Amino acid sequence: MEPYVKDALLEWKDEIEQQKKEIDEEYEKVKTELQLYSYKFGITKQVIQSTINEEMIKNIKKTYQEPFEEKYNELKQQLKKLEEKRSVFNMFVEKIEIASVKESNS
Repeated sequence: MEPYVKDALLEWKDEIEQQKKEIDEEYEKVKTELQLYSYKFGITKQVIQSTINEEMIKNIKKTYQEPFEEKYNELKQQLKKLEEKRSVFNMFVEKIEIASVKESNS
C-alpha cells in the first residue's frame, strides 16, 4: 500500500473514531437519563399502588406517571438508535483497520 493511501485511511479512521467518541458520550448521557426516568416511573407507580384516593391517583398519573412514561419510552428509542450508530461506526473502524493491515502485508 502506498504511504499516501495508508495515511489517508488512518486519517479517515481518526475522523470516524472522533464521531464514535461523540456518539459514545451521548449514549452514556441518555443511558443515565433513562435510568433516572426508570426510577421516577417506578416510584410513581408504587405510590399510585399505595394510594386509595381516586382523585389523587388520577392527578398523580396526569402530573407524573404519564409524562415519566412518555419520556422513558422516548429515551429508550433514542438509546436504541445510538446503539445502532455505535455499531455502524465500529464497523467503519474495523473495516478501515483491516484494509490498512491487509494492504500493508501485501
